Amino acid sequence: MKLPELILDKALCKVRTITTFIHLDFDQSQWPSLIKNANDFCQSLADDFKEKGYTVQSIRIVTNAFAEYIDTTNLQTAQQDLRTLNTLLSNSQQSGLRLRFAIGEATTAHQLSLIPELIQEFGDLCNVCVNIPIDEHFLLDNQLIESATKAVNRISQITPRGEGNFNFTVNFNCKPLIPYFPASYSDKSTNNSFVIGLETPDLLVATLKAFNAQNSILDHQQAFDGYYQSLTQQIQHHVDQLKTIIEDRRLNQHVNTGFKKDFKFAGIDSSAAPSKNCASMTEVYELMGVEYFGASGTVEVSSLLTRVFKSIKNMPLVGFSGLMLALTEDRGLAAGSQQAHFDIRALLTYSSVCGIGLDTVPIPGDTPIDKISALMRDTGTMAFRLNKPLTVRVFPIPGLKAGDSTSFESDDLCNCTVLAVP
Repeated sequence: MKLPELILDKALCKVRTITTFIHLDFDQSQWPSLIKNANDFCQSLADDFKEKGYTVQSIRIVTNAFAEYIDTTNLQTAQQDLRTLNTLLSNSQQSGLRLRFAIGEATTAHQLSLIPELIQEFGDLCNVCVNIPIDEHFLLDNQLIESATKAVNRISQITPRGEGNFNFTVNFNCKPLIPYFPASYSDKSTNNSFVIGLETPDLLVATLKAFNAQNSILDHQQAFDGYYQSLTQQIQHHVDQLKTIIEDRRLNQHVNTGFKKDFKFAGIDSSAAPSKNCASMTEVYELMGVEYFGASGTVEVSSLLTRVFKSIKNMPLVGFSGLMLALTEDRGLAAGSQQAHFDIRALLTYSSVCGIGLDTVPIPGDTPIDKISALMRDTGTMAFRLNKPLTVRVFPIPGLKAGDSTSFESDDLCNCTVLAVP
């Protein structure tokens, strides 16, 4: 067995996001400086990465729970405060990289009831999550789940094509420091921290093609051992390069005025994080011998890939650091749904050995709330019993039924088939 040489092309390993975590309170006079500080820091670090050849796609700011700095007495007071915040963010977005913003977590049914109209008005500057707790008997907070489901349903009704649910997710066993939205949230322990999230499907595909070209006759065990070693080696190389850039920045902070001492590096999310603008994760499965994503062997490959992402050394791992299967953000997965290669049951099965749960899954617009809630409870039960972070981000699509095709217009979403909720 021969491992491929290191792939040095930095374009294959993109930095999906530099994410900072800040704390806001009701003193709005402090908001401009806090947001500017976070934005300037991200832009400056992105320049450092760019100088060394790495592409940064977005910068993100995450706050503590929004009820800690926004007046949630009613929808009107919440909208008024968010308009103030939105003006600050819009001004920050006039130049530089795309800025995305998360208002932290909702913690009560009342707060969840405000989310649909807030997302309707503020869109991608109003990413939000809810963390569902579990009690000592391993029972999930079903009342909070039902409130979240009602929010999902309302968002689908008042945003075009139900796309607003792109900005809301239900978290199970998710810790802070997730760099990806909308699962990200901050608490006191994460204040003034930053993390890095990657996009590596292009690197995975290039690595597997190089390995297969050099190893034509291997038995199954040899091949999988080679896949693991090759993928780990290639990702580790680029992680080490990024770590060096961050450490060099710290060493030079006395002359680099763009570096803020109060933002401490907390780690990296090693997830592949596919998007519609890079290679599909389905190609990764095919290069590892699975006929198509969803065929026999899918669980085995999912497990191996998860081990790869969790094997990264020399860096604190945060967030999911696992296999992401985001249906409408991955062209190959979207195409697979149109060929009925998998269903929601299969995606939930794969979640037992991978990273994120049921993510960006279109479902019929008339799916009963109790069915969506049950789907969330199944996912949450797996998350806590298997001690892994899982989320549910489903898109009820008004007027569509199982088997219909979506017609999303968002630049972030691929069109695919609406999946039935069993």
